[in-house]
Amino acid sequence: MSWTEQPTLSGQHVTLRPLSRDDRAGLLSAFATLDHVYATQVPTPDTFDGWFDGLEREKAAGRVLPFAVLDASGTIAGTTRYMRMNAANRRLEIGGTLYARPVQRTALNTEAKRLMLGHAFEVMDALCVQLRTSWLNRESRAAIERVGAKMDGVLRGHALDMHGNPRDTVVYSILAHEWPGIRHGLDMRVSIAAQAMTT
Repeated sequence: MSWTEQPTLSGQHVTLRPLSRDDRAGLLSAFATLDHVYATQVPTPDTFDGWFDGLEREKAAGRVLPFAVLDASGTIAGTTRYMRMNAANRRLEIGGTLYARPVQRTALNTEAKRLMLGHAFEVMDALCVQLRTSWLNRESRAAIERVGAKMDGVLRGHALDMHGNPRDTVVYSILAHEWPGIRHGLDMRVSIAAQAMTT
């Protein structure tokens, strides 16, 4: 499987398809629900094109594969991506995730991670998938730990946040041999969520 070939990943609660500039209106609508984001600038009508141009450059260089995230009704709920891709060492990161407020901490996010991790390990044959978040973002850290990722460490003063303040970045990872157990846990969580929706 080429690391430059971007798939469409579909589940019961979410579809991940290649991001397009035509998704602008849907993404801006989803982003408008976000009132506080720790780690990244949320694109606005004024900055969207520059943000998308940057993604296209990174994709052309083989470093990212960006997805539009659609909910079960087909409405754009946000975006996520494979990033920091290193095909030679079979490593990548899942990040750049911005979801509309109403779908955060729902089955959509759990299933999206399940689909992306599954594709990375089972199709791309990745050896390691990383996830990163701000040390201050306790909700994100808890969500990553619920997935089953292990903390590798903290990069102190790693970057400047959107306000120009130093940010400590927490790095987590999942290794290929850990994936079967994590996959089982994610499948159970997605199944429980699906059952809850039908009762």
